[in-house]
Amino acid sequence: MEKKYSKWLKIAIMLSVILFLTACGSSGAETSGDGFWSTYIIANLSRVLLWLSGLFGNNYAMGIIVFTIIIRLLLFPLNKMQANSTRKMQEIQPELDAIKEKYPNKDRASMEAMQAEQQALMEARGVNQFAGCLPMLIQLPVMIALYNSITSTQEIQQGNFFWTNLGQVDPYFILPVIAAALTFANSYFTMKANPVKNSATTAMTYVMPAMILFISVGLPSAVTLYWVISNTITLAQTFLFNNPYKIIAEREAKVEAEKERQRELRRALKRATKKKK
Repeated sequence: MEKKYSKWLKIAIMLSVILFLTACGSSGAETSGDGFWSTYIIANLSRVLLWLSGLFGNNYAMGIIVFTIIIRLLLFPLNKMQANSTRKMQEIQPELDAIKEKYPNKDRASMEAMQAEQQALMEARGVNQFAGCLPMLIQLPVMIALYNSITSTQEIQQGNFFWTNLGQVDPYFILPVIAAALTFANSYFTMKANPVKNSATTAMTYVMPAMILFISVGLPSAVTLYWVISNTITLAQTFLFNNPYKIIAEREAKVEAEKERQRELRRALKRATKKKK
């Protein structure tokens, strides 16, 4: 059940990004006000971006790239926890599905009993409910602050990244496509190691990239660049923590080891039976 709710929560977070960024876009001039958000968050983030960019000769794209790397380094413990939670969830998914099959009826009592049994299993196996959403929840205000910083900092708006202006949308939609492709790769390789495939997981593999593409085509290139670098790091972490090919190989090795153990037991039983005769 955690997996199902986690996916819907991620969709809700992405929709929140759309709403927040749309609201910010319609009031970009207000970011220079005297409120706490503008004075302490946006202003200081702009200073950090300008300082990082200054280290590279006022290369604002490099400033954003380094800023993204710093944010992801700070989130490293949470991302590791997310990866561990995903791995544990994948391993117990067949057991969760078996519990679900025990309760074919959809009445309230059956559903409550099923959820209680699944929750007990997750607690026993150390699966942290909703842990997979924590990094995304934290990155949401970062993205909103980044958007506001860009729209309120003229230097960044006038910066360039190869073919595109950082303060404007990518005219060729290359960065949004890359961001969506990286999101698809992350979803694909994460789900590849899942021993249970269903329509929900398959749909999410395509829904999330489509949402990323839909959102990013209307964002300044600086924000989309942040997304591209962040997703690239996420993909690297996927292979670092939850390499699907390594997981599949380990799972197949366990199955083969169990088969060999069963064969050895049968051989031992045959030898014992012959001795009795």
